[in-house]
Amino acid sequence: MTRSTATAIGFVAVLLWALLALLTVGSAPTPPLLLNAICFAIGGAIGVIWTFATGGWGKLRGIGWRVYVFGTLGLFGYHALYFSALRLAPPAEAGLIAYLWPLLIVLFSGLLPGERLRAGHFFGAVMGFAGAALIIGGGAGFSGGALPGYLLALGCALTWSGYSVLSRRLGHAPTETVAVFCLATAVLSAGLHMTMEETVWPKETLGWASALGLGLGPVGLAFYVWDIGVKRGDIQLLGVASYAAPLLSTLILVLAGIAAPSWVLAVSALLITGGAALAARASMTG
Repeated sequence: MTRSTATAIGFVAVLLWALLALLTVGSAPTPPLLLNAICFAIGGAIGVIWTFATGGWGKLRGIGWRVYVFGTLGLFGYHALYFSALRLAPPAEAGLIAYLWPLLIVLFSGLLPGERLRAGHFFGAVMGFAGAALIIGGGAGFSGGALPGYLLALGCALTWSGYSVLSRRLGHAPTETVAVFCLATAVLSAGLHMTMEETVWPKETLGWASALGLGLGPVGLAFYVWDIGVKRGDIQLLGVASYAAPLLSTLILVLAGIAAPSWVLAVSALLITGGAALAARASMTG
């Protein structure tokens, strides 16, 4: 597989993640850990079927336990935080803060061996965090009660960007390991759900369709194609492509009538997207 092909495959994940907020809202009122368990059980099943079909089980031999712990905690942590954030705060605003991760990927990748941070990285960071501050500081849909949700969304961004960049150091681990990550995440989520949450299953056709859509797409196939992209493709170019995600996600929520269009939402989306673009340009031209 060529580097450009792997990068293109990784970009499919960005398109799928643009639907994450919409489907998460549709799955309400299912609590975050139960939703995690449902989605990752589906995502893990996809991986098992694919691994059987390609005869990839042999690739899992000799993989250290640290790899499985790292992958499981990355997937579990991000989505538990994300689902919780969108239950506690307005989805468009919380989603935009979570989508600081493309900017953070570019920044963190500048710390990898052979890379360095440049002025454009810092200016991009200022823009991106200004967009997040605009959301947290006020505007449509803001209330003091939403602050915990916004902080959880920031935790999402830090978790996923850190996971993506550190995955580069696990380049020897085959993509088949993602199936194990998903199944382990489902088991961990189910166990914690039974001790921490009230069981509320998805309601009616919309709720189950949303949960199924999450498991098949943003919380299923997306992980496998993203893993290929960040390990075999151009991780900084994927960071560039990823800045389309916050705009696409916000636009989808507005078109679906879930989020009301406002200048605060528009300016925040442009700042977060523009910050990622500026930082990515600094990486490509430096």
